Amino acid sequence: MARHYQAQFDNSREMQSSDFEIYYYEDKVLENVSMHRHDYYEIYFFLEGNLSYQIGKNVYPLSYGDICLIPPGVYHRPKFKNTDLPYRRIVLWLSPSYYNRLVETNPDLSYGYDLGHEISCHHFPSDMTTAQMLFSKLVSIIEERNMDNPFKEATLDCDITSLMLAINRNIYMRHNQSNAKKTKEQETLFTRLCEYINANLDSDLSLDAIASAFYVSKYHISHIFKDNMGISIHQYLQKKRLEACKASILSGESFKDVAESYGFTDYTSFFRAFKKEYGISPKEFKEANIISTQDSKEVTDTIEHAVFK
Repeated sequence: MARHYQAQFDNSREMQSSDFEIYYYEDKVLENVSMHRHDYYEIYFFLEGNLSYQIGKNVYPLSYGDICLIPPGVYHRPKFKNTDLPYRRIVLWLSPSYYNRLVETNPDLSYGYDLGHEISCHHFPSDMTTAQMLFSKLVSIIEERNMDNPFKEATLDCDITSLMLAINRNIYMRHNQSNAKKTKEQETLFTRLCEYINANLDSDLSLDAIASAFYVSKYHISHIFKDNMGISIHQYLQKKRLEACKASILSGESFKDVAESYGFTDYTSFFRAFKKEYGISPKEFKEANIISTQDSKEVTDTIEHAVFK
């Protein structure tokens, strides 16, 4: 068991070997640990305690099996909530040269650290089954490290590679499941937003009003529209309102009433928006459609006259 290889925690401890070091810690007397950083990669596996872990500016509550992938140079520390409970974890340190050597052999090993840098998050949870599997792999590394077996170095390289692949697979699956769920939720919200806008073109459709109606932030709504339409919600709303204006113009409403009905502050702003969108003024649009309608009626009358003559 890992407890058999328990190490005494030393806040000033630094990596001594050239490749990696691994420690199983169980502390019963807890003292505050200041923010600190290392010049090596750290794989932190949480086992027990009531605490959060601060990495950079982010603070993460910890549960059994949580993994923290801490790159070189990033400040971190535990933040204890209850000092009466023991604090257990396993820490694996990898020197940059050793880490790079492993990644050169198998580039997939860098996935977790690369993703952490990309999303500015170095904390990754795991379910109970995965946590127990990772714990078993860590114990195997500890045991192999402390035995004098043939082919020890090669075995340790394989064990650490297997551990990192298992961690990365867990991170990849959870991250992509989360993204898929978010994408589905965003698609549903986007559809509802479009339906709401189309049904309320003559109402207050300011970003504040829409955000209030859907109980989501203005930023979130803007982000969803940009992702799904490639244009801002303001641009989308103006296009839909101008389309509605065309129908109202052809129904005989005055230009002033049309502009007021669809949220334009005055006729001048309506005129400019309409001409920019369609290349002609509202008046030119109306006249062109009157002529087109008259021409169409004349053609229809001619055909009917020829048929029923």
